[in-house]
Amino acid sequence: MKPYVRLDPSDTVVTATRPLEAGTQIEGITVLTQIPTGHKVAMSPMPKGAEVRKYAQLIGYAATDIAPGDHVHTHNVEFRNTDVAYEYGTDLRPVSPADEPDTFMGYRRENGSAGTRNYIAVVTSVNCSATAARRIADAFGPEELAAYPNVDGVVAFVHGTGCGMAGSGDGFEALQRVMWGYARHPNHAGVLMVGLGCEMNQIDWLLEAYGLKQGPLFQTMNIQNVAGLRRTIETGIEKVRAMLPIANMAQRTPCPASELKVALQCGGSDAWSGITANPALGYACDLLVAQGGTGVLAETPEIYGAEHLLTRRAADRATGEKLVGLIRWWEDYTARNRGSMDNNPSPGNKKGGLTTILEKSLGAAAKGGTTPLTGVYKYAEPVTARGFTFMDSPGYDPASVTGQIAGGCNLVCFTTGRGSAFGSKPAPTIKVATNSSLYERMPEDMDVDTGLILSGAATVESKGREIYEMFLRVASGEMSKSEAQGLGDYEFVPWQIGAVM
Repeated sequence: MKPYVRLDPSDTVVTATRPLEAGTQIEGITVLTQIPTGHKVAMSPMPKGAEVRKYAQLIGYAATDIAPGDHVHTHNVEFRNTDVAYEYGTDLRPVSPADEPDTFMGYRRENGSAGTRNYIAVVTSVNCSATAARRIADAFGPEELAAYPNVDGVVAFVHGTGCGMAGSGDGFEALQRVMWGYARHPNHAGVLMVGLGCEMNQIDWLLEAYGLKQGPLFQTMNIQNVAGLRRTIETGIEKVRAMLPIANMAQRTPCPASELKVALQCGGSDAWSGITANPALGYACDLLVAQGGTGVLAETPEIYGAEHLLTRRAADRATGEKLVGLIRWWEDYTARNRGSMDNNPSPGNKKGGLTTILEKSLGAAAKGGTTPLTGVYKYAEPVTARGFTFMDSPGYDPASVTGQIAGGCNLVCFTTGRGSAFGSKPAPTIKVATNSSLYERMPEDMDVDTGLILSGAATVESKGREIYEMFLRVASGEMSKSEAQGLGDYEFVPWQIGAVM
């Protein structure tokens, strides 16, 4: 393997594939100082204020004069807000339908949607009912559930908000969309909603706003009406116990791959994320879209500086402008909270070689593949378009995935370079390692090793197909590594927008 990677002839930096000692020669340039794996080396002089380029794109500006062979990182690169003239629909590549339709073994629901899992959910409206929900779900252990082999489990979805908030506006509407999305998720056979009774986020308002009707597999209750915590827990257990035999009647049947909605995620990113795992996931997304399925990219702060590449792929101008509107909202949001869009990347990202959010975003956007952008959605809004889509969310993984699942994603694919212990319910998470050392270091957590792309033992295309084929297997019931470890009970984190009152 070469000691460095150059991604484009116009780039002013290359990336070290192993630690480089001072004096190492790269394309006639002498490395001036030790360079850690994944970090950048200057390949041309960059006077102060000059553009630093990688992926044939701007990733920052020289904060000081940078000489060829210098280490290029946070100590000599500065961030500036993006300022580009957006183009819309100028890079549309038509989708070629797959030659043969693929299928998975899923749960066909009454409304026509297809689930990849068969859970009973206990969903809270407010933090005050979290203990009740947890105790209801915890009452159903492996011994009792063994009698219901088609039920994947009883899961409590609890959170720390629902009151002390405005009864209208972005925050309230986002939480209501999350609750609706989980209440009607295709991976749930039954749902019990538990509230306190006096909270701002009233269950009755949700039922009225979204037309939800109670029945054998959809029940609600409030602690204050039931007359206390103990009786609420006992009543909740009875309600769930009555759902179990009905939920167990569900059977897996062949469903077309077009019914899959996959949340495209990354976390604990490193310099290889945009070179191996993310492009491979992008190729898998293209294969899914060719089947008529849907990929949902999110984390708006983590496409900042790459959004102009996505607007060029917008199916129409309105879709592209909707994406730009999200970017402008985030610029304002960070400014009024005295932050910066460059607060992301994290310290771990920087240790892995990522210098600015612009560099991180260019790699993160690769998860979306190459097909047209067909829809842009609010946080937790139902994703109705097929193809490659985008959902607004923060870059905080649990909050972002919560929104994607609420929007209908029945699978999650999560790339990582530094390592991650993330998992999710009711949609299982597949984890993809960007480098082989991580895959070998965390074998119980990583499902796919894309580090082989760096060594030449695999290609983006071959690893992309491996990921896509894993979509079908996991959708059919095969456990991912994170699912086998029981992750997902604490990763339900609705995005809390606005003031806490």
